[in-house]
Amino acid sequence: MRGWIGAVLLSSAIVSGCAQPSAGISPGRYEVFGVEEGDMLKLRAGPGTGFVELLGMPNGTEVDVGRCESTGPTRWCAVTLAEARDVRGYASYAYLRRK
Repeated sequence: MRGWIGAVLLSSAIVSGCAQPSAGISPGRYEVFGVEEGDMLKLRAGPGTGFVELLGMPNGTEVDVGRCESTGPTRWCAVTLAEARDVRGYASYAYLRRK
């Protein structure tokens, strides 16, 4: 019994450290907001700060949001630039609001 409980606890810890889908975030058109003056929201190659920065997006940049997932405390969304459909990456959901 003890071995079984330990295995369940270990598997729960492993799963909780992985990226999980975020409930309540619906796909659609969003805009970048809340970025400090003179700064930009980074569009990254993957869902996390360890991924390469592809470009910066100032407030007001429109994006289409697809699937979002949580990596640690941050929600990352797959986004496509509305004005340049071939530019895709991941952005922090904290700086996106529904259009």
